[in-house]
Amino acid sequence: MKISEKGLMLIRHFESLHDGDLTIIWLQPKMCPAGIWTVGYGRALKDENGKWLKGMENKDKAYAIYPSLTEQQAVQMLDEDCDERESRLNSLGIHFEQNEFDALVSFIYNVGFANFKRSSLLKRIKLRLDADSIIKAFMMWNKARVDGELRVLKGLIRRRVAEAYLYNYNVLKFNF
Repeated sequence: MKISEKGLMLIRHFESLHDGDLTIIWLQPKMCPAGIWTVGYGRALKDENGKWLKGMENKDKAYAIYPSLTEQQAVQMLDEDCDERESRLNSLGIHFEQNEFDALVSFIYNVGFANFKRSSLLKRIKLRLDADSIIKAFMMWNKARVDGELRVLKGLIRRRVAEAYLYNYNVLKFNF
């Protein structure tokens, strides 16, 4: 199964195409609220040891990896990143409706497949629990570590609501 345009719209909306330095032509890396350097539509950068590239002290490394990026390159990277997440989600062997699949690819894009695989969200999906249970499981993922402290982020709340809404009701809605 592949992500649909509706699913891509969800990811593009919440990841947004950002530019870390408006004084340089094209797009440069930018730090997300959790302090991880990202590029394009939220591709998280890793260092030479495979660890997330974090903090202002790694700005030069992030810019060395991606000194500039065109919008077309960012779209290509989003497609590649979604392909990888689709493959992992498909590997579970669970039948999903298109809207469910789209919402889960967005969720995995943001929290990672390993986190999803051990989540109560996946457990509830496998048990085919009701919409309220699924929504509550999505909403458990509204925090990120900021400056070493786990914090609820408004952007994550909005994203989880949108993902849960798409998953349960096949409606793409951004303003709640």
